[in-house]
Amino acid sequence: MRIISGSHKGRRINAPRGLPVRPTTDMAKEALFNILNNNYYFEDLKVLDLFAGTGNISFEFASRGSSDIVAVDEDHRCIKFIAKIANELDFNISAIKNDVFKFIEKVNLNFDIIFVDPPYSFTADDCSKITSIVFQRQLLNENGILIIEHSKHTDLSLLENFKSIKKYGGSVFSFFEPD
Repeated sequence: MRIISGSHKGRRINAPRGLPVRPTTDMAKEALFNILNNNYYFEDLKVLDLFAGTGNISFEFASRGSSDIVAVDEDHRCIKFIAKIANELDFNISAIKNDVFKFIEKVNLNFDIIFVDPPYSFTADDCSKITSIVFQRQLLNENGILIIEHSKHTDLSLLENFKSIKKYGGSVFSFFEPD
C-alpha cells in the first residue's frame, strides 16, 4: 500500500504477511479522498477508523494533516503494526485493540469522520447495527459523515441516514449523515 497525498506522499508501507486484512485499493482510496478533499479541511478532522486493519486509511488521513485519529481493530498484530508505523512517521494515531461493537457502545468521543471497513462477509444487517449505534449514540459531530466500505453485493441504501453511494471496481462506499 502507499500513501497517496500529503506529507508522506508516495511512501510505500509494507504490511507483514499473515494479517487478516483486505486493504482498500489505492484506486478506491484515491477516489474516496478526492471526495473528502472537496468537503473537509483535513487538519481540523477528528477521525475514527473502525476495522482499521493495516491502518491504510488512518495513515492517509494523518499524511494529509489530520492529527486526531483513533484506529480500532480486534487483531493485536494489526494494532501493533499501526502503532509501529504511526510512531515511525510521527503520526498522532491512537491504535486501540478492541471489538468494534464494544468500542462504539462505550466511547465518549465525537468524530467528524467515521470510516468503517468491515470484512466483506458482513451483511446489511451487520452494517445496520453499526449505523444504529453511531447515530443513536450521536458519535458524529454536526456535519460529520459515516462511511462504510463494503462489497458490491451488499446494499446499504435502505438503512437509516443513508445519503449516497460511490462504486470503484469491487469496492463500494456508502455514505451516511445525521438528519
